[in-house]
Amino acid sequence: MVKSGPGAQKKAKAARPAPIQLDAQLCFAIYGAAHAFNRTYKPLLEPLGLTYPQYLVMLALWEDDGQTVKAIGERLGLDSGTLSPLLKRLEQSGLVTRNRDPRDERQVTITLTQKGQDLERQALTVYAAIGQALGCSMEEAAALRDGLIGLKQRLNSEER
Repeated sequence: MVKSGPGAQKKAKAARPAPIQLDAQLCFAIYGAAHAFNRTYKPLLEPLGLTYPQYLVMLALWEDDGQTVKAIGERLGLDSGTLSPLLKRLEQSGLVTRNRDPRDERQVTITLTQKGQDLERQALTVYAAIGQALGCSMEEAAALRDGLIGLKQRLNSEER
């Protein structure tokens, strides 16, 4: 006689090999952590008037103002179809300007406005709040970050 019901389902689930269990997947842990980061960042970025992807663009520009759209996209791993609407919204917010290169109309340079430059000081509170939310030392956070950067580099080097 074949058993059915919740008990039979639990036994079937327990019989699965570890490599195909959801909680055994590194990708699922990273996916969950990424969503947790986004939820943590959202209320911190709202006072700045930024979404998380816009914040990443601003970080790239605060680090190196006057980059081309292509350079920003490469730095953030975003294609132009994703990046262009972000930049348009940042421009509408008065944080950046977009200027076409007169020698090559295909090249668009993104430059921070004074308002965009001033926002950097306010963004320091985000960094401090995230550090506190992590609940670990800065050294532990740096080691985790370095490990994730290494993982990303290894995965990207395997791209075909």
